[in-house]
Amino acid sequence: MQAVSWSNLESVDSTLAAFGQDRLDGKVAYLATVRRDGRPRAHPVTPVIGQGRMFIFLEPSSPRTRDLVDSGEYCLHCAMSDSSGSSGEFQVTGTAIQIDDADMRQIAESVSSFRPALRSVLFELQLTEAMSTSYRGGQPKRRRWQAGDLILNLS
Repeated sequence: MQAVSWSNLESVDSTLAAFGQDRLDGKVAYLATVRRDGRPRAHPVTPVIGQGRMFIFLEPSSPRTRDLVDSGEYCLHCAMSDSSGSSGEFQVTGTAIQIDDADMRQIAESVSSFRPALRSVLFELQLTEAMSTSYRGGQPKRRRWQAGDLILNLS
């Protein structure tokens, strides 16, 4: 399955995209990556969402940077506000693409709620899947999107 930009999720399922942006943008989330030896690793990160894209800025010497350069595969899950899940869960999986383009970096910095260090490595997190779970009345309500899903007009 080909990974796509955040704008694809926004155009296909704007409700899911808005929920995800609320749970991730400028907040601590947990990035799972794959080490060279195939073992998983989890890291706190602060995703930035805007202009139809999702970005992260990472330290060049960080193990997560090496993992993303090596394999590109990731899973990102929002932080939880409490053990009941009252704020809801949001998770995306996909491929991280290292961005070296100065114009794209300017876009990422312009939508960021914080000032990244000049040495930071920029990645765009492209998506293959997005999922949410909200807990209304104690019952989980799940929503799922996969890259390639089409908008269906049922009118």
